[in-house]
Parts: sequence; structure tokens; C-alpha cells
Amino acid sequence: MRPGGRRGVRGRAGAVLLEVLVALSVLGIVASAAAWRTGEWLHSVSRAHEREAELRAGNRLFSAVSLWPREELDRHLGSTPQGAWWLRVERPEEDLYQVTLRDTASGAVLLHTTLYREPDR
Repeated sequence: MRPGGRRGVRGRAGAVLLEVLVALSVLGIVASAAAWRTGEWLHSVSRAHEREAELRAGNRLFSAVSLWPREELDRHLGSTPQGAWWLRVERPEEDLYQVTLRDTASGAVLLHTTLYREPDR
């Protein structure tokens, strides 16, 4: 028998099997990390879409408020609940109204504007 005959082939086959197992383990770890990263990305996109929908709805309310006459703005002075938000109307000057829309859960300001209404004569 030659030196390194059958034993050499078995030794090489064992080393190849070990290399394949290590490669599969590394591939599994990389695939797992990629799947986790994709899941996080999808979650971020979903949150962005929810935030955009919330801002659009708030903008519709703001558009309606911007058309209110002076009397209606005066009636809504202070904070009032408006669905999922708090609408705050303040009058820092006789002809200016500051309108703020806040999230009820976090208190974060979604939208803020200043409206001009000609004073009563």
C-alpha cells in the first residue's frame, strides 16, 4: 500500500466536509442578518407611510380651519380634541391666530400655522 493511500483520501474528505459545514454556517448567519435587516427596513417604510397618512389627515383639518371666519376661530380659542389630535387656537394679537395640531399620545406638534383675520371695525 502506498503511504497516504486510503487514509489520505479519508483525511481530505473529512477536511472538505468540515469546510462545507463552516461555509454553510457562515452563509446561514449572513442570510439571517440580511432577513433581519430587510424586516427592519419594511417596518421603517410602514412607519413612514403611517406618518404620511397622519400628516395628510391633519393637513385636511388645517385646510378647513384656515377657512374659518374670525368668529369661528374665537369660538375655538384654547385646546380642543379633534379626533386623534389636540387643536390649539391662540390669538397673540388682535388680527393674528396661531393654530397648532398636536398628537394626543405623544404631544408632538404635527402642524403649526399663523392665520391673519382682519380685525372688527
